[in-house]
Amino acid sequence: MVTKRWISSDEGVSDEALLAGIAVGDDEAGLIFVRRYQRRLYGLAVGIVGDAGDAEDVAQEAFLRIFRHAQVFDVRRGAVSTWALTITRNLAIDATRVRRGVPTDPQDRVFVELTSGQHQPDAAALANDSAASARSAIAALPIEQRRAVVLAALYGRTAAEIAEVEGIALGTAKSRIRLGMAKLRHSLVNEEAQ
Repeated sequence: MVTKRWISSDEGVSDEALLAGIAVGDDEAGLIFVRRYQRRLYGLAVGIVGDAGDAEDVAQEAFLRIFRHAQVFDVRRGAVSTWALTITRNLAIDATRVRRGVPTDPQDRVFVELTSGQHQPDAAALANDSAASARSAIAALPIEQRRAVVLAALYGRTAAEIAEVEGIALGTAKSRIRLGMAKLRHSLVNEEAQ
């Protein structure tokens, strides 16, 4: 059992010791652990999900999982901080996927702006050479590959989701993504060489 003597001050208390305290039901160890990690877990979550309310939910779920599985943590497999942040990252990615609405049609305004050479008012941040090179490389792709690459790289869609949206076979979706990315890479490497 974790004693209150070392819990009274969290200075010098290792994360492993706190997790061991949590595993045996020490509430003070849990409180110190939460205080130590709440900003990091919330910060990571908000960086991924982009919404404060959703990030709070993700961080809370991460703490619940950490507390629930504290007894199975193995220090030989990595640091407590890495384990806690990985749990949070995975939950945040899952929350983003669940929250994702109907797939956006690549012909919408965002897609047109990405492939257009025209400068939009909000495109000032993209005005550097690398953005222009990327935009022209994307525009040079065949439309099927362009749609697949944009859906995968910018919208985070999986090959299965792209296959469903486009009404094509999964293998075809994978091929379009792979070929499109290879052509982009080749185009951008050639541009840098010049």
